[in-house]
Amino acid sequence: MNDTLFTSETRDFELAFEERYTRVFVNTDKKIVICELLADYIPIDDFKEAFHKIGDIVKAGNFEKFIFDKRSLRAFHQPTMEWYFIHWKKEMLQYGVKTHRKILPDEKWFEKMVQIAKKQILETYPDNIIDQLDIKYCDSIEEAIQR
Repeated sequence: MNDTLFTSETRDFELAFEERYTRVFVNTDKKIVICELLADYIPIDDFKEAFHKIGDIVKAGNFEKFIFDKRSLRAFHQPTMEWYFIHWKKEMLQYGVKTHRKILPDEKWFEKMVQIAKKQILETYPDNIIDQLDIKYCDSIEEAIQR
């Protein structure tokens, strides 16, 4: 288990599900869903399957914030990011999730790839919903919960 999820600030999160590539926690009082990636690369079909399950949790609850812990990643996959950004986030916005906090791997190249991909996605999809979302990058789960 990742020790970062068991601090005094996150003890009140319940494990919603855990699979090969993801571990998902929820706190209905705080209206937060946390997704922690567990591998250095997640095949797109497995990613989509996990995020469809997270979507089902969001649809069944009353959540407002999604924390995405990507620190385990060592590979960047543009089509996965595009699907997540354009399709999944748009659908989750309809259910009230407008606050997104992301925790990236420490590698600077990964952050640069995210910036490049985001710019490209925004140019390719001018009708995107980014102006309706509150997106911030954080260094830890604790910071993401607080911000």
